[in-house]
Amino acid sequence: MIPKIALCSQFLLRNNRVFTRSLKVLQRQWTRHPGLPAASRGIHVDSPPIIPALTTSYAHGTSSTSLRHTTIGEALLKAVERSPDTEAVVFLQDGVRKTFAQLQQDVDQAAAGLLAIGLQKGDRLGMWGPNTYEWILFQFATAKAGIILVSVNPAYQPQEVEFALRKVGCKAIVCLTQFKTQKYCDMLRQICPEIETSTPGDIRSARLPDLRSVIVIDSRQPGMFHLEDVMQAGSSQYIQQLQDLQKKISFDDPINIQFTSGTTGVPKGATLSHHNIINNAYFVGSRMGYTWRPDLRICLPVPMYHCFGSVGGGMCIAVHGISIVFPSAGYEGKATLAALESERCTYIYGTPTMYVDWINQPDLAKYDLSSVHSGIMAGSPCPPEVVKKVITMMGVKEITIGYGTTENSPVTFCGSPSDNLDRKCDTVGYIMDHIEAKIVNPSTGEIVPLGMLGEVMIRGYCVMLEYWGDEAKTRECITKEGWYKTGDIGSMDAHSYLRIEGRIKDMIIRGGENIYPAEIEQFLHTHPKIKEAQVVGVADPRMGEEVCACIKLVDGKDCTEEEIKAYCKGQIAHFKIPRYVLFVTSYPLTITGKIQKNKLREEAEKLLELRKKK
Repeated sequence: MIPKIALCSQFLLRNNRVFTRSLKVLQRQWTRHPGLPAASRGIHVDSPPIIPALTTSYAHGTSSTSLRHTTIGEALLKAVERSPDTEAVVFLQDGVRKTFAQLQQDVDQAAAGLLAIGLQKGDRLGMWGPNTYEWILFQFATAKAGIILVSVNPAYQPQEVEFALRKVGCKAIVCLTQFKTQKYCDMLRQICPEIETSTPGDIRSARLPDLRSVIVIDSRQPGMFHLEDVMQAGSSQYIQQLQDLQKKISFDDPINIQFTSGTTGVPKGATLSHHNIINNAYFVGSRMGYTWRPDLRICLPVPMYHCFGSVGGGMCIAVHGISIVFPSAGYEGKATLAALESERCTYIYGTPTMYVDWINQPDLAKYDLSSVHSGIMAGSPCPPEVVKKVITMMGVKEITIGYGTTENSPVTFCGSPSDNLDRKCDTVGYIMDHIEAKIVNPSTGEIVPLGMLGEVMIRGYCVMLEYWGDEAKTRECITKEGWYKTGDIGSMDAHSYLRIEGRIKDMIIRGGENIYPAEIEQFLHTHPKIKEAQVVGVADPRMGEEVCACIKLVDGKDCTEEEIKAYCKGQIAHFKIPRYVLFVTSYPLTITGKIQKNKLREEAEKLLELRKKK
């Protein structure tokens, strides 16, 4: 064993001081417990695991850093005390720049204003719109006042927003008048015609019985507050009330309701606490190097509506005291690249779809991205070929893959910026601090051997409190022992690095053979003419399901179905070769950039039916 420790020393000394400190932890542990089996020593995650300690598909992220026990309001206050004059947020499209001190002042004023218009601790406020300064403002103002922020999908139509607001009983909602084709105020009037004749703050609606206030950011509307009204209402009386309230706010209180993306079924309101999201933001940031790297500037094009943006991005403002640049209110590829250059950003966040967009920009080479050394790719499966191109074409050498779910606050596995290319391309990283994970046989619930496929299950501080107002769905997803069932199929190695093969619901069963679309998608991405590939199962009378590849080609390239099948032959098992190949120009997406595979399957089946008729 000692020679192995010596080898580890040589490796770690070539890296930063974090690795050296972790080696000392491992050496102390081995000295104290030299006779313990590997599984008893656990996985230490202060740095990337170097000892293959797991003997079965169960991992616990042992950390030398304690869990945080602060509220969101307390975290922001500490960041302000550390760096009051440092830039906290930049919204390029709107020309807004705020230091930490300015952000704190606005937050306190808005929080007091919310109390003044009648909201109380535990009430729900919906935030409905794109990435504007007001999103960040109300994210922190609601937390300061103990009000639960409800993240409402900016793309929701009247029926969908009515469902969301009714489900959680929103007492207030904040929105723009309009963004692009989304006419928010008109949609609210369609649902609640009573608004027109109401006094602001005293709406009485038949369809939304809990709603009392609508706060409009950019215009004055009948029956609705303007943002200025709320800010001015926060007099000294309510500022004092806000200060007194701080003693009553607990880090275990629910503070955010995130609706699941609705890629399948009806959206559910995952309810998260201060403790959930403060700790997730802290440990993800710690793994990315936010605790020791100076002058951090994150470019954040992902929507704040989603956990990736609001926790991995917005919450890191308070927890790590970093600056965040928002390139545009709605996602724009060129605006993001321009922001990386003009603001000299050091980190970039994005979904795989966004990264595909950036690397395929015809004028990518004209942007100076030399300041960008790191990034996170998360939100949906990340094809290895895309990861490689991000490194070679964008120069983001320390790109890191993250994995999680909204119900887990969200990140549960994340790579290290120093991971080798194979781990960046083939895994979603290793177990996060203070989190347990296991891979189980979906039929029996038994933990599977290392390297075997099964359902990924998670337990720890990150697991949501509940699905709001849905006890049955909560019990369905969280076992009595506290394990959250992700519905994802994956495998784990002895270092706790996780591979995701896809969703249980996405699995294709062809003539009794289980086929995981992600495996085929990753292979198809190696074809030089393929820009993006998504694989779904389509109904077949004989085989039950057949494999259908929906392919977006590189701009200006032509390809045939026969060419794709020939490329697959001899490279992947014959039963995995797509029976059908469809060339498409777009995929049905959620606002967070996730492929809606249930809708894609429906579209594919319709196209194939039309093909048969011809």
